[in-house]
Amino acid sequence: MEHATITRRQVLKAGAAALGMAALEGAPGRARAAEGGPRPAAAAGTFVLGGDLPVSRMGFGAMRVTGPGIWGEPADPAGARKLLRRAVDLGVTLIDTADAYGPEVSERLIQEALHPYPPGLVIATKGGLTRPGPERWDRDGRPEHLRRACEGSLRRLRRERIDLYQLHAPDPKVPLADSMGELARLQREGKIRHVGVSNFGLDELRLARGIVKVVSVQNRYNVGDRRSEDVLRACAADGIAFLPWAPLAGREREAARSGSIEALGRIARSRGVSEIQAALAWLLARSPVMLPIPGTSSVAHLEENVAAAALRLTPDELARIG
Repeated sequence: MEHATITRRQVLKAGAAALGMAALEGAPGRARAAEGGPRPAAAAGTFVLGGDLPVSRMGFGAMRVTGPGIWGEPADPAGARKLLRRAVDLGVTLIDTADAYGPEVSERLIQEALHPYPPGLVIATKGGLTRPGPERWDRDGRPEHLRRACEGSLRRLRRERIDLYQLHAPDPKVPLADSMGELARLQREGKIRHVGVSNFGLDELRLARGIVKVVSVQNRYNVGDRRSEDVLRACAADGIAFLPWAPLAGREREAARSGSIEALGRIARSRGVSEIQAALAWLLARSPVMLPIPGTSSVAHLEENVAAAALRLTPDELARIG
């Protein structure tokens, strides 16, 4: 991989220069385009979902535009809408959400901020989790629930068809074939363009792919937590997108890969970039099917995350991380 020594200041400056001072608070459905120059997210390159949907490999996860604990309304709804428009201005063309975020709040804010959607913007959402309370994430993979969830997302997002609809997690109380079969039916009815899965193991992925074409997998994956390495390899072999959530290692700091995490931190400090930027650069270098979707509620952090699309780790640095 080509070596480019980029400091944190240079990464952020490049992103700001490419965007200029685009106005964000105009007509609610129209994020202002940058005046000339490439958009920072484009530096990560492009992946074609399902063979027909090109998206920037640096996406945005819209989980944290909701209230604390991913529950209820954000403290500053106008700020949340501004954040979403800024993501589009930065060149992000894949926004990931779910009906469980809020619940329903994230999807509604996306529609309020971005509808009518700019050409080429892909909104991915998920169904299969319910939120009885702020600390609860219950699984519900029943076909009848998934149908209601998908149709609710269509209404909130004001879409006739969802570009990428993902089963949020397998439900141990429901045969996986029943859950995936319902998504296949919704796809045949034209309500879903492409089907993805989330929080899946390798055997579950194989079963799902025997029922419907799966174009993406969204699993937890970072420097410290690589339990989905086998799933990533399967995705890479067959050209399936892999969307890693929790890109920065958290509780894994005490786990077996603590040496890798420490190496990542040392490299970040030597480059003058943040640890999250180094982590995102590592993910992008890990596989061409990797599509990070870092989320935040801060415009400054959003800009910093997207600017990491231009950061290239050297072969030596990648070897040190392992």
